[in-house]
Amino acid sequence: MSIYTRPVLLLLCGLMLLTLAIATLNTLVPLWLAHENLPTWQVGMVGSSYFTGNLLGTLLTGRLIRRLGFNRSYYLASLIFAAGCVGLGLMMGFWSWMVWRFVAGVGCAMIWVVVESALMCSGTSRNRGRLLAAYMMVYYVGTVLGQVMVSKLPTDLMSVLPWTTGLVLTAILPLLFTRIVNQQSEEQAPTSVWPMLRLRHARLGVNGCIISGIILGSLYGLMPLYLSHQGISDSGIGFWMALMVSAGIVGQWPIGRLADRFGRLLVLRVQVFVVIVGCFAMLSNAAMAPALFVLGTAGFTLYPVAMAWACEKVEHHQLVAMNQALLLSYTIGSLLGPTLTAMLMQSYSDSLLFIMIAGVSFIYLVMLMRKAGHHPTPVAHA
Repeated sequence: MSIYTRPVLLLLCGLMLLTLAIATLNTLVPLWLAHENLPTWQVGMVGSSYFTGNLLGTLLTGRLIRRLGFNRSYYLASLIFAAGCVGLGLMMGFWSWMVWRFVAGVGCAMIWVVVESALMCSGTSRNRGRLLAAYMMVYYVGTVLGQVMVSKLPTDLMSVLPWTTGLVLTAILPLLFTRIVNQQSEEQAPTSVWPMLRLRHARLGVNGCIISGIILGSLYGLMPLYLSHQGISDSGIGFWMALMVSAGIVGQWPIGRLADRFGRLLVLRVQVFVVIVGCFAMLSNAAMAPALFVLGTAGFTLYPVAMAWACEKVEHHQLVAMNQALLLSYTIGSLLGPTLTAMLMQSYSDSLLFIMIAGVSFIYLVMLMRKAGHHPTPVAHA
């Protein structure tokens, strides 16, 4: 029986439409603010309000899923995100846009938790790696296509908002034709997020999501700056960033399959080692194309494998709470990583971008090597 059931395929179709809107707005909102001559710190604050909304949405969604189920939680999350899109067209201004980007951030995080949790609950310990790989492939392909749409379509505010809002509302339609069942037993007490963060046997997965957030947040946010300081043009920066993200897309399915077959621990060790190798290749002025491809393949596939590792360590009724904990960990990493790395780059050298990524990867590799070499039998069953 195929792991890509009708509910899974329809869920991924909806995610693709939502990701197109998310990627487009994440790129254009800072540009729209800059065109209005807002100071850089205000543009940064509007961006931070979006990520603050991500944190709140992550914390709220578990309780929402328990009360409303996956389908209705997905509908509500999409409507909240749509409201955040529409709000941008009501009034242009710093405080107004802070509020509406916060609303959009809440909706986006709710969508991610619902989709990831639904996939976790739909799969088993034997195929979750492939399900998460498909999820990440759809997300990254949607991100790349969103950038293509930005380059090909008019980018003024009132041209973009109608079709992005339409995409978000259209993304509701696929789930009207299927029902995603939460198999959690009514007798089992609801599980909160915070105990999941303290689970000793799942700590490597949680730490992996934090490290993944630091790596990807730094690469997304600071790699363009690094390339610009190397004298590369804007179009060239777009090419190298697309190459790195495309490497992550190419690596998702084979790495997810390898993790299902040979165990998450072995694959995580190899991935983290390859990230370190990719960083040293960039520092040694090796050919940029293979160096960035290696870095993208390993770095952009770390999050789903770490997530699958942690989800193996909990019972089925704890999966939604664990998924919230992992997304929360990733978000914290993606907030802290670029901030600390940017400070180091400004104080010392642009090379600190890769030294920082290699450093946190080495720390995680040490944690992984201290783990017993065998791969225990998972306790999470569908």
